[in-house]
Amino acid sequence: MTDTTAPDLPAWPYPRWVAHRGAGKLAPENTLAAFRLGAQHGYRMFECDAKLSSDGVVFLMHDATLQRTTNARERIGAGHSAVGGDHPWHTLSQLDAGGWHSRAYAGEPLPTLEAVASFCIRNGYFLNIEIKPTPGTERHTGEAVAHEAARLWQSQSVQPLLTSFQPEALMGAQESAPALPRGLLLDSLWTGWLECALTLGCQAIVCNYALWDESTVRQAQSAGFRTLSYTVNDEWVAERLIALGTDGIITDRVDLFTPA
Repeated sequence: MTDTTAPDLPAWPYPRWVAHRGAGKLAPENTLAAFRLGAQHGYRMFECDAKLSSDGVVFLMHDATLQRTTNARERIGAGHSAVGGDHPWHTLSQLDAGGWHSRAYAGEPLPTLEAVASFCIRNGYFLNIEIKPTPGTERHTGEAVAHEAARLWQSQSVQPLLTSFQPEALMGAQESAPALPRGLLLDSLWTGWLECALTLGCQAIVCNYALWDESTVRQAQSAGFRTLSYTVNDEWVAERLIALGTDGIITDRVDLFTPA
């Protein structure tokens, strides 16, 4: 298969291999424990999900609701809102975000973006922050996450990559911190995806890996975009994406793939 990498793309400072939500499924996702485990496997770049507490603190969580990855039902009570964005950080900081995974991680807290930034900066790691808004707060969350990321990484030569499935969230990020690199996440190639990424000033397209073929890689790279894929957990998929000349592979299988 022909390597389609465009020779005139801007410099890309990030590693090819990215640990999904820290260490994917081997540790509780979106926790510092997961980041540490990914680092033990040799990963230097991590993907995480960021959203806002009701009082504006940026913290890590994938789901809109708290039930799957915390003990909110016990701690907050079934009669209260299960939506993470409905609670102040003081309440969220008391939750156990590790016990659901295994006893070894019981008591692991939800981390703030500030805590993750400290970990990454001190160790020279890179970060892909997926902006994961509570529904209805897309633009505001994009603005807040970008503003916080710009503040935390202001003295660093390489900034975090901000991505989202929500164009409105990326629009907020673009207005709040235009210097931070952005990427449009896609689970399908909906009409106008390339034009949307251009309008948003993105540097990358991050696709479900099945969407990349020679044609789509060529389209994206010809338009000046770097090409990344999620979530790649099989060797044959990774080999195909590398042969296509894509730039980044996000994986749960930090135990399978050794990052170069």
